[in-house]
Amino acid sequence: MDNGFEADLITLIDDEGQEHEFEIIDELENDDGHFMALVPTQQDPDDMATDAETYYIFEVIEEDGEEQLQEVEDDALLDKLADIFETRFNEAYYDAPED
Repeated sequence: MDNGFEADLITLIDDEGQEHEFEIIDELENDDGHFMALVPTQQDPDDMATDAETYYIFEVIEEDGEEQLQEVEDDALLDKLADIFETRFNEAYYDAPED
């Protein structure tokens, strides 16, 4: 029996044409829209330790019939989403009932 965990990965291309791989750690759909919280995948263990709490929030939009990710530019909305995602992270990882 395989109990392995398979991450949901996505590759984004920046303005310079560089590819960056991210893991989708959460998704949220509410009255403000559809959003994803992503963490960069890293190869260097030292970078992983220093960036352990870094994640990015993107809005999922539809453009020309395809889903696209765009940065959330509204600071108030970004703060609201960060609070929601962080509460969900804490509930999932720190407040889980012990058996």
